[in-house]
Amino acid sequence: MEAKFFRFLKIVGVGFKARAESEGRLLYLKLGYSHEVELTVPPAVRVFCFKPNIVCCTGIEKQRVHQFAAAVRSCKPPEVYKGKGIMYIDEVIKKKQGKKSK
Repeated sequence: MEAKFFRFLKIVGVGFKARAESEGRLLYLKLGYSHEVELTVPPAVRVFCFKPNIVCCTGIEKQRVHQFAAAVRSCKPPEVYKGKGIMYIDEVIKKKQGKKSK
């Protein structure tokens, strides 16, 4: 399968990891929950993990690649106070200020 479209995801957080198994057909995510999140990859999409915190979704159909990348991101969207979560590699998170102490 020749890949034309890519979507890179970055996982930020202590202990957050991803791993791809069975030739890019399964994606396991450790996101701080009590269990691993298991995602099955659609037929037109492949998943690679370059590092434990970088996930690449690739395929020949742009809509399916981006749809699956959005599904992965929705497992733990980036939060605005610490910046933890799953975000696109080119995404910029505008952080909020915390509570002000007296």
